[in-house]
This record gives sequence, structure tokens and C-alpha cells, in this order.
Amino acid sequence: MNSPATLAVLDRAEALCRARGVRLTAQRRRVLAILCDSPRPLGAYEILDTMREGSRPLAPPTVYRALDFLLEQGLVHKLLSLHAFVGCNHPEHPHSSQFLICSACGEVTELEDEAIDRSLGFAASVSGFQPQRRVVEVIGTCAGCARKTR
Repeated sequence: MNSPATLAVLDRAEALCRARGVRLTAQRRRVLAILCDSPRPLGAYEILDTMREGSRPLAPPTVYRALDFLLEQGLVHKLLSLHAFVGCNHPEHPHSSQFLICSACGEVTELEDEAIDRSLGFAASVSGFQPQRRVVEVIGTCAGCARKTR
């Protein structure tokens, strides 16, 4: 059963896909729901394992195709440092993201800080570098875990 927050995300994703003229199929919707319900980022095989619970056998390409679509539509992000995926907090518009990733509990916080984005853009242009993907992943300790260690 999906939480009210997840249901809201799914409704918003459905509306965005409809407006873009693409389909949020049942499989794609299920993958997005699994990611939204998870307290931490999930890898493709973790998503596959969850999808297999109580259903017919599924193959990895099923999940990878759904993830490719969700990435393309900006509904999820791929965290390269973790080889995992998280739902996007701002799917209405394309954006560069910054992620704070707690190495202790796995919590991920998505930021959308335009000052960081501008700074990276400026540094790249000064050096002649042309970025293809502007995602910043900061690994550290969240406030909750820091309090526990004090």
C-alpha cells in the first residue's frame, strides 16, 4: 500500500506524462512507487526483488526499461556513487541537482541550489569544459546520525 505522499507523487507524475504525451504504464508507475516508498535509494535489482514479491516472474530488462523512461522524464535521479535511484523532488522542470548522501543511514536529500549550479557552470566555462550532466553528490553524515555519534 502506497503512502499518501507517494500517491501524490504518482498523480503528479501521471499528469506530467499526460501533458508530455507519454505513457506512465503500470510497470513504470510501480517502479516509481517503489522508489518513492523507500527510505533510501535503491538499485535496479532491489527494485526487481520488490516487484517480484507476490507477482509473476520478471526479468531485469523490465526494471531497466522503466528506469530509463523515468530518468528521461525527470521523475527519478540516478546516484552514480551508489549505483542507485531516487525519486525526483522537482519533476516539473529540468534542473541540475545536488544530493547530500549520509554514509551512515543512507538518507538522501535532494537540493536544487541555483548558486551551486551557477558556480559549477562558471568554473566549467572558464576551463573550456562542456558538462553533459551536472549532478553533485556529497557523501557525509546527516544531522540525525551526527547527533547519535556525539
